[in-house]
Order: sequence, then C-alpha cells, then structure tokens
Amino acid sequence: MSSSIRIVTDTTAALPSEYTRAHHIEVVPQIIHFGTESFLEGVTIQYDEFLYRLRNSSVLPKTAAPRPGDLVEAYRKQLAHARTIISIHPSAEVSGTVRSAITAKETAFPDADIRILDSRFVAGNLASMVIAATEWAEQGVSADEIMARLQAMIPRGRIYFLVATLDYLQRGGRIGGAAALIGTALQIKPILEMKNGRVEVFEKVRTYQHALARLKELVIQQCPRTPDAHLCVMHSDDQSGAESLVRDFKAALGLREIPIYHSSASITTHVGTGALAVGFFV
Repeated sequence: MSSSIRIVTDTTAALPSEYTRAHHIEVVPQIIHFGTESFLEGVTIQYDEFLYRLRNSSVLPKTAAPRPGDLVEAYRKQLAHARTIISIHPSAEVSGTVRSAITAKETAFPDADIRILDSRFVAGNLASMVIAATEWAEQGVSADEIMARLQAMIPRGRIYFLVATLDYLQRGGRIGGAAALIGTALQIKPILEMKNGRVEVFEKVRTYQHALARLKELVIQQCPRTPDAHLCVMHSDDQSGAESLVRDFKAALGLREIPIYHSSASITTHVGTGALAVGFFV
C-alpha cells in the first residue's frame, strides 16, 4: 500500500485475514461476552469455538465495541508507516465502535490525520468499502478523494437479509423497526434490510422459501450488472446456502466474482446461525 495512507477497520467487516495482512490493514477486535467471560474476536476466541459455545451455553453471548485502547494501538502501528489513517467502522446505530475510534483519536493522537468513517453498514458492505478504500490508497488517490468516494457509496448501499429467528436481534437490542414483528404469527419470515444504519423490515413473507425467492428477485432487479456494484453474499454458518445464492446471481447478473463473507462472531451474536444476506451498491 502507498506509504501515505493506511486503513483501519474492525472484525465486523469479516475480511479474510490473508487479505488484511497482504494489504497492511489493522483489524481491531470486537468483544464477545459469555456470562462473566470476555473474549477478543479473532484473537482469544475463533469462530468455531464461538459457534460451539453459542450452541452449548445456557447463556447467550453479548457484544461490546472495541476499547479505545485497542484502537489507539492500531493507530499507533499505522502512524509508524503512514501520514494518514482512514478508519472505517460499522453503523453507529448498532455499534459503539465509531465512538471508541473518536475517543482514541482525541485522547492519543489529537493532531494526527485520522479520518473516521461511520459506514452506516456492517459485514459485507463494510468489507466492500474497506476494500475500495484500500485499492484507491494503493493507486495513490488522495485521502480527501477517498473519503468523498466512500461517503458517496453510503446512500447507494443495500443489504437485504433473512434470519432463522428474530430472537437474537430482539435480545441484543439491534432490532430497530423490526421490533413491530415480535409476537406476530410464526409463519412470518421477514426480509430485513439495513436502512439509515438500522435494521428495518423491508417486506413480510409467509414462508422461508418464498422469502428466499423474493430476496433473489430483489437483488436481480436492483443490483447493477457491473463489478462496481460490489455484490457480495454473507452467511452465519450456512455455506451451502451462500454458495447457492452466488451461483444464481452469477447466472442472472453475469458477474464473474461474488465474494462470500462468513459472518463474524459479533454479527452472528445478533442475527443467530442460519442467516443469509446480500449486499451491493446501486
């Protein structure tokens, strides 16, 4: 990467470690709590162990944003190699990561050129924005221009997703406008979306199969047929379902590359296992 700009993000982006290492991206861990035990995602707990605990623990996990100190350390590492940091994180509506980043900058590096971006998304769309920023930085694009391009991506972003149950979103307090569905008929399988940084109901569908078919229809109708769409598929422990979506979208949209992102533990905590999601930019 260009020596003038380096990128910081966090584990909600669910980027492969091979990519982040190759491009010198600092990834700050989210915090996972199981009862009185606390873990740093991807550091002191890996996804397989998290899934085992999720399935076998009598206590549902909770999450917390990275500590400001963890972001201070990430910034310190990057400032040793770059004049500017672009720090890209999940929607402040669902995570305190942006607040931690601001605290880290203001307390430890008040005079440094650290640009903090609330992506208004999580997971795949956040990953797409991190990748785009990385590519632009490596091409020598200025920090001002990168930030402007990232800001322009936000209103163009779409994330639609299905969950096996709304329980996790409800218990984690991340349900947003979907709260109105709690207590409705069990047959309702809503298509959810990230809208204005929050989880909202896009459409109510009667069965999971109908919801899945409608999800595919939405993407095929709305997603541009170019790589600039940054189309991606996300899942929480449903690799086969994600691969099936990718096959269908490649056939329908003519796109050669559609990455699959395995949901991070911090995201799975709130959506549960079996969730499928699709993200893109119009």
